[in-house]
Amino acid sequence: PQAPLPPAEDEPSWGPHRLALLVPFRERFEELLAFVPYMHRFLSKKRIRHHIFILNQVDHFRFNRASLINVGFLESGNDTDYIAMHDVDLLPLNEQLDYGFPEAGPFHVASPELHPLYHYKTYVGGILLLTKQHYETCNGMSNRFWGWGREDDEFYRRIKGAGLQVRRPSGITTGYETFQHLHDPAWRKRDQKRIAAQKQEQFKVDREGGLNNVRYRIESRTALSVAGAPCTVLNILLDCDTSETPWCTFG
Repeated sequence: PQAPLPPAEDEPSWGPHRLALLVPFRERFEELLAFVPYMHRFLSKKRIRHHIFILNQVDHFRFNRASLINVGFLESGNDTDYIAMHDVDLLPLNEQLDYGFPEAGPFHVASPELHPLYHYKTYVGGILLLTKQHYETCNGMSNRFWGWGREDDEFYRRIKGAGLQVRRPSGITTGYETFQHLHDPAWRKRDQKRIAAQKQEQFKVDREGGLNNVRYRIESRTALSVAGAPCTVLNILLDCDTSETPWCTFG
């Protein structure tokens, strides 16, 4: 049986900041059903005020994680002052992991020394915390990455270009057992196709686009409770300029 949750968020011990947990999502409901109650309980035990946003892409284009995070940032409201870009298939197992307000700069919770799969030193995917001010300084993420991968590598360059320093956890002794990775590649294959010019474009820095030019429409906004844990599901229709990024469709 699970232990009861700590006192309500209005207690002073919860602190002044409020986290928008931004979860890019498409058709992975079995992972979502595990993720939302787990993260609500994890953050509540740490007395972190939070709001979980499920960013559900419902258009017919290829998955665009970065654009969904941009949309989540824009739609998350003024009552949150920092964000977590959080994969739905990654659960933190070590309660010493810090999800607090990253005032000193971006804080990469799922660092290469701890992530079960990705260990290169410039990796900033999985779980990354930023203040809203720092995310705006970077102009968010590039909208040019349709399909799986590479958008995090481009965002790392944006962070460095903005003069920000990525920080990572210290004193965590659980190594690659720090997180539970829910993804089963045999059951749900990733869209890793590289179409036409996408092969070259995926390694470029996008100096023009980001928060300023993400194109989308909110089809619906629904407040849900998953096993008693609250979240908001945004059904998001992204738009694609096929003259700019023809690889947003399979053609």
